[in-house]
Amino acid sequence: MSMRPVSCEACGTGVLVEKRSLPHTSVQWTGPTDRCPELAGGGARIAGCTRLRASIEREVREGRLTVAHDD
Repeated sequence: MSMRPVSCEACGTGVLVEKRSLPHTSVQWTGPTDRCPELAGGGARIAGCTRLRASIEREVREGRLTVAHDD
């Protein structure tokens, strides 16, 4: 399975994503996060962006991003 490009529906930030199972998501950031309102400026208190997570989950639901092994 290879990583697939996904863009955040809120800010357009692009990442590469691989879903190895429903709970496991690998994300590789491909550029700066300065457009992301949750991560911009490096002062984020969370480990990720909830808006990007929602975009990834939508890609899975709509069949554009497949899950390798559903646990």
